[in-house]
Amino acid sequence: MSAVAERFAEIVGNANLLAGEMISQDYTHDEALTAVPQRPAFVARPKSAEEVAALLLSAGEHGVPVTARGSATGLSGAARPRPGGLVISFERMNAVLEIDTENHVAVVQPGITLADLDERTAAAGLAYTVYPGELSATVGGNVGTNAGGMRAVKYGVTRHNVVGLQAVLPTGEIIRTGGKIAKISSGYDLTQLIVGSEGSLAIVTEVTVKLHPRLPHGATVLAPFTTVDEVLKGVTTIIASGIAPHILEYIDERTLGAISDHLNLDLGIQAAVRASAAAYLMVALESRDKDRLQADVMELGGLLLDLGAMDAYVLEGAAAGKLVEAREKSFWTAKAIGVDDIIDVVVPRAAMPEFLRRTEDLVLSHDAAVAGCGHAGDGNVHLGLFCPDAEKRKRLLTRIFALGMELGGAISGEHGIGQTRSEYFLELEDPAKIALMRRIKASFDPAGILNPGILPVAEVRQR
Repeated sequence: MSAVAERFAEIVGNANLLAGEMISQDYTHDEALTAVPQRPAFVARPKSAEEVAALLLSAGEHGVPVTARGSATGLSGAARPRPGGLVISFERMNAVLEIDTENHVAVVQPGITLADLDERTAAAGLAYTVYPGELSATVGGNVGTNAGGMRAVKYGVTRHNVVGLQAVLPTGEIIRTGGKIAKISSGYDLTQLIVGSEGSLAIVTEVTVKLHPRLPHGATVLAPFTTVDEVLKGVTTIIASGIAPHILEYIDERTLGAISDHLNLDLGIQAAVRASAAAYLMVALESRDKDRLQADVMELGGLLLDLGAMDAYVLEGAAAGKLVEAREKSFWTAKAIGVDDIIDVVVPRAAMPEFLRRTEDLVLSHDAAVAGCGHAGDGNVHLGLFCPDAEKRKRLLTRIFALGMELGGAISGEHGIGQTRSEYFLELEDPAKIALMRRIKASFDPAGILNPGILPVAEVRQR
């Protein structure tokens, strides 16, 4: 492998190629709870698309598997490297290339974090509206997994907000797809094919994203209910009202209690209400006009009470921000209290009550426990599973995923398949679809070097 190392070093420079003991533990994993860390042979830190292209050409010649890496905050194992492989880390490709205020787009490199992009767009009165819960995540990572988050109910997920890409194929070719345009009907939509492919088809080196006006006024309403069914059945009514929330989340009592305790968060909820509540609905509104916001909040409060809420707590300013932040950090809370796995099944919104009821029965039948929250507005259920026995947990997950698909949903709504869900995907998904995906993979990546083992693709062909 010394010849390969020398070639990689020629491309990115000696200072930007790590090997052996120079590779820190941080490069060996993402945040997936069940993926065992794996040290790659090399970590390269390129500065341009041309350097990425040269790295891929050399990797292909030597059969070296390649994993793209942003901040490695993903939850599916998609950024976990392969043995003997190359990690392409985008920590040096982290610039905002342009904020286009006329076309309402930003052109960025894949290593830019959501926090840094948010700061840059705020200065222009605009916002990139994909907030998957971890602002240290990168835009490139968002593209890889088609990340979503709480604001997807209003603004959509990553694929609804990416209008163009620059990407490098494993053959070393650099392509551009889409652009600063609102629509396109000219051939296959390669932008959307690459979004969500988890680095298995091409390596993204530039992203053009939509920006939206940053609205100055906001408020969050937290409503406790005595049953989860009541929470979820009210979602359709709220969406149909025209109030247009940008956050519409359900949080069960166990999860809210854990979040509050872990973050020392006092929401001012009376003890009697906490004792009777089974779940909460969190609804966030925004507006360019303060009076209009207040009118919407009043209407929402009355609607929630009509739907059976025990109360409606209106949070503004710092209190609202703390609750939203606490919900976004629910993964870290679950991890801190020893959760064994996190799932993010998505089902049709109207099917959420049935999915949660039947999942609770499955969990009890396997002597396990579950706590959860989710994007009630788009049917994305996030559950923390407490089941230490690996074999029992595998059987339980298979049945939960099968249930989600039976109800018209999918295994993952936003975390991706990665290495942790590929076995379930292969078992439960339509074989004809899997075969088609494999043919697509082969056309993009004939040598099979890009993130092998992710999605239903063949392993890299070592030479």
